Amino acid sequence: MSTVVKPSLLPEVEAFLQRGRLASFVGGKTMGSENDGSIPTTDPGSGETLADVVELTAEQVDQAVGVAETAFKQTAWATMPVNERAALLHRLADAVEKRVPIIGQIESLDAGKVQSQAQGDVQNFADTIRYFADMAQHINHRTTLAVKGHEAWTVRQPWGACAFIFPWNFPFLLIGWGIAPALAAGNTVVIKPAEDTPLSAIYLAELAQEIGIPDGVINVVTGGGATVGSALSANPRIKRMSFTGSPEVGRLVGEACGRNLVPVKLELGGKGAAVVFDDVDVAQTAQKLAGAITFHTGQVCCDATRWLVHQDIYDDFVNQCVDQLSQVKIGYQLDGQTQMGPVVNAKQRERVLGYLEKGQAEGAECVLAGGAAEVEGYSGHFVKPALLAGSLDNTAAQEEIFGPVAYLAPFKTESEAIEMANHTNYGLANSVWTTDLARAARVAESMIAGNSWINAHNVFAHGVPYGGVNLSGMGGGVLSVETLMDYYRSTSVVRPL
Repeated sequence: MSTVVKPSLLPEVEAFLQRGRLASFVGGKTMGSENDGSIPTTDPGSGETLADVVELTAEQVDQAVGVAETAFKQTAWATMPVNERAALLHRLADAVEKRVPIIGQIESLDAGKVQSQAQGDVQNFADTIRYFADMAQHINHRTTLAVKGHEAWTVRQPWGACAFIFPWNFPFLLIGWGIAPALAAGNTVVIKPAEDTPLSAIYLAELAQEIGIPDGVINVVTGGGATVGSALSANPRIKRMSFTGSPEVGRLVGEACGRNLVPVKLELGGKGAAVVFDDVDVAQTAQKLAGAITFHTGQVCCDATRWLVHQDIYDDFVNQCVDQLSQVKIGYQLDGQTQMGPVVNAKQRERVLGYLEKGQAEGAECVLAGGAAEVEGYSGHFVKPALLAGSLDNTAAQEEIFGPVAYLAPFKTESEAIEMANHTNYGLANSVWTTDLARAARVAESMIAGNSWINAHNVFAHGVPYGGVNLSGMGGGVLSVETLMDYYRSTSVVRPL
């Protein structure tokens, strides 16, 4: 009988977790007392509690928004020269980069993310902060208008307190994508992390204070969506709102913001298609797509989960995918040999397994069975990769599963492939795989989605807008100059001559 040796934690991570009860961080200090309620955050790979995190009340959320509003008006953050604000943001990026192993391990523990992937997310956060800090220095805040008989110009200024609700799949990376443009433009922020993965957000807020970001500029409120998330999205003092998560909750956030006429950005789910033509290297393409659905155990909204494959290579492609996925090393997320860790919680595992049952009950062929996985020494939420095939009207082909599951279907012609790719209510990200670049561009432009990638999937380059349409969201994308411009309000100034 073998003995499982569990990976050791970094001393800094141990010290962070040994605090036991972690509070929200608002205005440069903790918010939440021993009398407040708390929610345990657990390690998805072991099922063990990592820490108890304070759950704020709606009244405390309102106080936090007030702190952010006051910080916007009274600190120098919004009015300081943009290069000075950028210097502070670069200092934050530097501090994060120096702590990649620490924050990466916190993220890995809390989200169940393979440690190397978690460290990549932390580095991406630092890169995103730098990208928008630099870009903000090149924005023309005052633009003269050529208007006959008038002296006229527009001026761009930050909005004020901006709110963000983030999901559990990419906690730290998505915080960077969300708050970097808002901060670079001079706004203050209130962050509500997912109740399953709040640890890296708390660590960030404390680190921001340590390196000199003014108190109240970056605030973190913790707790469940029904209380804290609802109170934040419905707060009338918020000037802009951003939500990343499911379409179901996105509708609620949009409704709340609509009542207050608060601009809202909704980054929602997806059911992406990968269209594979018969001129590809089959083994290489199968390897890349297998890697896409096993990355973070398939808990990626923009993933390719519908694989539409030309009939001439369909059987070969399926066999190659089964071979690739059958060899994936499933294990504890801090184990250096692990290629795919757990899903985030028991509810998510049941969701994945439930869709496999629904799909087959509706007639889908089970190409690779999937199911629950066991990892020696750990009581985590592990699942195996799975492949289904059949009609695209199947529930498993239409609804977002959020696990390592792909649905296969063959096509004959280019036009049929495009029609099949667009047979969904979502519209986040698709990809086309072919050596014919003219055809690749033609198909990519014909697919109804915010993003179309060629011979790759999950491509995120700073400078390229990323967002969704239809059930996948509204309000624009991230990672581009358009995102930064969203966080300035514009005023027109006119004097008749």
